[in-house]
Amino acid sequence: MKIGILQTGHAPDSLIERTGDYDFMFESLLGGHGFTFETYAVVDGVFPDGALAADGWLITGSRHGAYEDHAWIPPLEQLIREIHAAALPLIGVCFGHQIIAQALGGKVEKFSGGWAIGRTTYETETGSLTLNAWHQDQVTERPEGARVLAGNAFCQNAILAYGDTIWTVQPHPEYDTDFIAGLIRTRGKGVIPDDQLAKASEHLAGPVDASSVGRQMAEFFLKERM
Repeated sequence: MKIGILQTGHAPDSLIERTGDYDFMFESLLGGHGFTFETYAVVDGVFPDGALAADGWLITGSRHGAYEDHAWIPPLEQLIREIHAAALPLIGVCFGHQIIAQALGGKVEKFSGGWAIGRTTYETETGSLTLNAWHQDQVTERPEGARVLAGNAFCQNAILAYGDTIWTVQPHPEYDTDFIAGLIRTRGKGVIPDDQLAKASEHLAGPVDASSVGRQMAEFFLKERM
């Protein structure tokens, strides 16, 4: 099964040598399931020929806002609608989660409550889930037909599903502890309050459910659909 990765941002230069770029992180997270991958750096204007260029699609995170005026965002939204119409499996993470909601009629905005960073716990239909988060923007109004699979008081729409073909998540299953620590050192300073950065750093060593979410993502791609 070929997964097309729609890359909407790049890892910081100071971290990329150790971690690889965002597409590599997802290839690692989804490894071992027989997938092949092709990356389209849409953030740099590189797009596939259309929705049928892959069997399934994944949209990465980004430092950009879904509501910002970038030339690549309208064609990305159109591609999302084409993938949805073709009933192909589509996963979105952080920015990907947001741009899918926006493309399908929801609302994304810079959240007045501030940032979520580091280990964050969400309530699901069957229990709780802990993942690394790094965002201020979030989905504040869901598109019609989107259902909530996980959330918390800060981020009510943390995981959304649209029928059985779209699954999106606000936090980052692809970010490990070292990468979050690197973001705190680089992109966090002067942007996020120092006391929040310090608190997040103190709690980074705890467990997260990234590997189990990675398996869920792989199973989602592989699920038989009508």
